[in-house]
Amino acid sequence: MFCEQKDTTLEIISEGIIRKWILPHLSIRKRGYKSKVDLVKVVSLILERLKTGCQWRELSIKEYFPNGEITWQGVYYYFNKWSSDGSWKLIWINLLNENRQTLDLSSIQLDGSHTTSKRGGDAVGYQGRKLCKTSNSLFLNDNQGQILSVSEPQSGNHNDLYNIVSTFEEMLTTLEEATINTKGLFLNADAGFDGGEFREYCMEKELEANIATNSRNSKQTK
Repeated sequence: MFCEQKDTTLEIISEGIIRKWILPHLSIRKRGYKSKVDLVKVVSLILERLKTGCQWRELSIKEYFPNGEITWQGVYYYFNKWSSDGSWKLIWINLLNENRQTLDLSSIQLDGSHTTSKRGGDAVGYQGRKLCKTSNSLFLNDNQGQILSVSEPQSGNHNDLYNIVSTFEEMLTTLEEATINTKGLFLNADAGFDGGEFREYCMEKELEANIATNSRNSKQTK
């Protein structure tokens, strides 16, 4: 929805898109301050890291900054700063707001995904089904698969219903901040979300919850 043809082989997305959709929402040191490095290239390197999964120290710094204006530690500094101060979330909310007319909200899909975390982390726990340590996040998509909102990761030893009300409320808040009306949305979810508390919350938020029945929760034969 938000991508276009790359201008050069170095870019994950074009410089024009970064300048239009990303730079205006990134925090800077103070008003009128001009960074000594090209922040478009810094953002491109961060996107390269997120897309390829390479180590920070393996980023192609010299291709973007042949004169050594910044190191991989500097790129990580910007990434961590913008993550901590909410800049990335602000960018996402603005993208949703500006492009909400292109979303297919005839129904929305809720699901969870466990990601292997071999090197540990802040939200990591052993997941029996995966036989390894994982982090679990919830994803809310429109009817065409476009991601709308993502939850904060939780330890993999927790199921999808863990802290579901507070977690899902934060996810809906992202949509509300993007001026997307959530009342009356038709929500699809699998049996992993079949819980009385979650169903009641959906009713309170006026969501049409189409949640598959979990056989372990049913006392009656179908």
